[in-house]
Order: sequence, then structure tokens, then C-alpha cells
Amino acid sequence: MENNSSLQEQIENTYNIITEANSKMFYIWKESILFTWQWWLSVVLTIIPWLFWVKFRKKDSTIRLLSAGFLVILISSWLDFLGIAFGFWYYMYDVTSLIPNYFPWDFTLLPVMYMFFIQIKPNVNPIIKGVILSVILSFIAEPLFIWIGLYHPITWKHIYSFPIYIVIYLIADFISKRNSWVKI
Repeated sequence: MENNSSLQEQIENTYNIITEANSKMFYIWKESILFTWQWWLSVVLTIIPWLFWVKFRKKDSTIRLLSAGFLVILISSWLDFLGIAFGFWYYMYDVTSLIPNYFPWDFTLLPVMYMFFIQIKPNVNPIIKGVILSVILSFIAEPLFIWIGLYHPITWKHIYSFPIYIVIYLIADFISKRNSWVKI
């Protein structure tokens, strides 16, 4: 029983540290990030790609594409959370301070780009499309986000992202092309 009490204290103390860190992050966000031009850019990056997708998506494939996009959101936000938790990178100027992930990247830019790549030239080899998308994301988008000051890698290199983006694309493409997509 005593050992259990000690464990509970350790866990409670650790959660108190996390709560204090979250309070500090919220204060920094509220005082120094909210309403900056980078914050507004993050808001725009959260909304505009979805509006663009709604207008230009392949309408008869909406559910297929959204399913693939939702899977991209799940995978990317989980991997992003792990990267932050392990100290590989961090973000500044997020839309909200409530989650550590960069919301516009995980919940908008990645899924929308993946969905567009899936619907454009659907008969092209998915490996080729995955490689092209991965080059854009790893070696153009990530450095651009660093240059703007939104993304700060600590130990992470762009080349590490390259195969991950390809694998995510192949999974999303596979999900979108399943023959099980028939009417109920």
C-alpha cells in the first residue's frame, strides 16, 4: 500500500508540473502570440485550405477523400504529439494554446494536400505521388515554416520526415481506393 501511495504522489507531482507548464504556455500565448501576424497566418492556414477543398474537391468522392483525410489527421497529429513530447521540435504562433500540435499543419494543410494528391491523376503510381508530395512537404514546406518562425526543429532533420510523409500518403491512398466503398 505504501509503494502505491508513493507512486500516486510521483504521478500527481508530475501532473502538477504539466499543469503549471500549460498555464505558463497559455500566458505566453495570450500575451505574446495571440493576434500577431503569425497567429493570423495560422488562422488563415486553418480555414482557407478547407474552403479551397470544398470548392475544388471531386464531389462524388467526398466520403472517400474525407476518410483518407481523417486518417491523415489521426496519424499526423499523433506523430506530431510524439515529436513534441520527445523534444524533437516545437511550434510557435499556434491558433490555440490548448494542444501542443500545430493545428493548421495537422488538421488542415496535411489532410487537404493529401486529399488533393489522391484525387489528382488517380491512375498515377501512388509511390511516385507520395514521393512528390513528400519532397514538397519535407524540403519546401518545412523549411518555409522554419523561415517564417512557426516551426522550430531541435533534433529533427527534414530528411527524417521524407519517408514518413510517403508512408502516410500510401496508407491514405490505400484507404481511399478500397473496394469496400459501396452503398449500404
